[in-house]
Amino acid sequence: MPGYLTRNIALRIGGRDYAIRALSDRQQYADPQGHAERAGISSALWCLFGQIWPSGQVLAEAMSGFDVAGKRILEIGCGLGLSSLVLQHRRADVTASDHHPLAESFLQHNARLNQLPAIAYRDLPWEIPDARLGRFDLIIGSDVLYERNHATLLSALLQRHAKPRAEVLITDPGRGNSSVFTRALALQGYSVDEQRSRFNESDDPPFRGRLLKYQRGMAAANPA
Repeated sequence: MPGYLTRNIALRIGGRDYAIRALSDRQQYADPQGHAERAGISSALWCLFGQIWPSGQVLAEAMSGFDVAGKRILEIGCGLGLSSLVLQHRRADVTASDHHPLAESFLQHNARLNQLPAIAYRDLPWEIPDARLGRFDLIIGSDVLYERNHATLLSALLQRHAKPRAEVLITDPGRGNSSVFTRALALQGYSVDEQRSRFNESDDPPFRGRLLKYQRGMAAANPA
């Protein structure tokens, strides 16, 4: 690829092998037209979309067995699109989104690598409302709470794009911002189920990583 180096990574998710094109390391950077700079992405953060992260693998594994039948799904901050690839393989109704100028090209290349149809994609800066995007039954994301203000931005995004009866699934490596996000979603009527999870082999209990599942409007539809 012009201006940066890539590599192919083999991953096994949900009993299936996936080939993923990723940046070769965290030193890669290329923004000759200034697209990333205009999007507010610094040179230090530019490469982050193009890596495989433990939280992304945890989310993808969760999506390999999650109930997705009949649900419209949005992945936020998709990066290389691992979870969206898993959902596309399951023939789910998924839209991937990110704001990195190369995210879509990597996503579609990875779809082709895995003999999958092209995945619906939307450039989605979190702070800018998108009236055309509509609402979703399930919204997912991995390691999307890595800055303090992200909890506020994402809770506002969910208010715009989650259906009244909705689920949200977030994997978080323990950056310390999830409690603010949980409180914001509680004000929107969500309950939370928090599971501590091992994000890599070096993790020891009690794990810092969390699998956060939020639900709204489920009790009325599924009475005990």
